[in-house]
Amino acid sequence: MASPRLGTFCCPTRDAATQLVLSFQPRAFHALCLGSGALRLVLGLLQMLPRRRPAGPGAPSTSPPASARILRAATACDVLGCLGIIIRSTVWLGFPDFVENINDGNGTDIWPAAFCVGSAMWIQLLYSACFWWLFCYAVDAYLVIRRSAGLSTIVLYHIMAWGLAVLLCAEGAIMLYYPSVSRCERGLDHAIPHYITTYLPLLLVLMANPVLFQKTVTAVASLLKGRQGIYTENERRMGAVIKIRFFKIMLVLISCWLSNIINESLLFYLEMQPDIDAGSLKRVRDAAKTTWFIMTETPSQAQTGHLDPEEKQELAKAALGTRLTLVSI
Repeated sequence: MASPRLGTFCCPTRDAATQLVLSFQPRAFHALCLGSGALRLVLGLLQMLPRRRPAGPGAPSTSPPASARILRAATACDVLGCLGIIIRSTVWLGFPDFVENINDGNGTDIWPAAFCVGSAMWIQLLYSACFWWLFCYAVDAYLVIRRSAGLSTIVLYHIMAWGLAVLLCAEGAIMLYYPSVSRCERGLDHAIPHYITTYLPLLLVLMANPVLFQKTVTAVASLLKGRQGIYTENERRMGAVIKIRFFKIMLVLISCWLSNIINESLLFYLEMQPDIDAGSLKRVRDAAKTTWFIMTETPSQAQTGHLDPEEKQELAKAALGTRLTLVSI
């Protein structure tokens, strides 16, 4: 579970909406985070295991395609982000006295606040980088069809994913914690930039990736019938495989992060109210608490697949032969 509220928790003067969810069954919440994070960590490590490659004179090159590298980078970010959630939840459950000192604004002990800020920024940075890598995956799929992607593009993807993630994370943290952790969150002007930099990569993936995937599917259809002007049954099947895989990627992303967006919208609405304890807001408070716990149960968004080697080879042969660049998808 990655939420900008983890960062605002480090502020002794945090807003009432953040206090509402963070004080609601905290031990149960962190226990669920610990269990869900451990499960996602195992799934991510299994996803990163090297796959057995076919041997023989007709076997494909041992160099993984760009899309495989991108997905491995996204999975690695997800695994490291889960590791941060596990460590943070373990400390919250095992060292309650240490956690209580985070709320002490007198500044006598900096280590609790340093751990709180450091773990929150670690989680935000890794998941932000994961979103950028998933955006790069959609861009790469489209560029491959247009025959514009090459090996050097991977370097650009690294610069974009990590550079933008670090830049946005640092900007949000500076705006939130300026001039110090003990004085942050005294108004929405401190918190809003932090929320924007957290959710901007996610919203970009949710809005831009479906467009890029649709353009890629359309370009695939044009390539498949480019030589003879018609589809064969095998070409139709392989085109459908690509469309289904892209649909699964977006389905996993939406199922993982829709609860985060809903929860943040509800909490932001509560922040705008003069009194969040009003009786008319009871359903909104209950919905915010419910989605706060639902966020801990989402699967790993990096568990997205790509075409199997056999499918890629069949697609290439059915369309333009072994020189078709779509084989890199």
